[in-house]
Parts: sequence; C-alpha cells; structure tokens
Amino acid sequence: MEATDIIYQEDKPATQDERTTALLSHILTFVVGFFAPLIIYLLKKDESNFVRAHARESLNFQISIIIYSMISFVLIFALFVGVLGFIVIGILYVITVIIATIKASEGKHYRYPMCIRIIK
Repeated sequence: MEATDIIYQEDKPATQDERTTALLSHILTFVVGFFAPLIIYLLKKDESNFVRAHARESLNFQISIIIYSMISFVLIFALFVGVLGFIVIGILYVITVIIATIKASEGKHYRYPMCIRIIK
C-alpha cells in the first residue's frame, strides 16, 4: 500500500457533524453535481480529515463521471455503443453514490470503483 492509498486514518471516530457533512458531499451530487463536494472540500478540508477524504473522493468521482460521459458521447457518433456506455455510467453512478452516502453516515470510508483520483 502506497502513501497515496491511505485516505483516512485517525484514532478517533468521526463525529455526527462530520458524518453528516461527508454524506452531503455524496448525496448532494444528485442535485448540484460536482459543486457540492467541491464547496465542502474547500470549506472543510482543514477542519476534518474524515470530511476532506469523503469530499475529495466524491469530487474525484464526479470528475471521472464527466470524463467517462464525454467518452461515451464521442462513441455515440463513432460506434453507437456510447448509448450503452451512458446506461452503464448512470447505473454505476446511482449505486455507488448511494453506497458512499451510507458508508459516510456510518463513519466509514468508501472508495469509488473506476475513479480517477486527480485530487490527492
């Protein structure tokens, strides 16, 4: 395991406020996209390692979804398989955001699958 793989490691458990803020960084993406985790990350990154880790992971996943969607859009014109890509991306998005929200509410960390970790 590399140092960059360690996302959240603290002796004390996350407080209820930290868990609530962390879960908001995931669930609000259904309404406002990447803006929710971006704002939470910028406002809370120095206050809580738990919130920072969840907001960063959520933000990276949102960026990844945008990239995958752009690739699928291009593939619609090239091979028409992009439509299938959009369906798979949509299903993956909904399921993983719900799982991440549940994990945050439990005070646990979650790493999104197929996430490009741009923000370290």
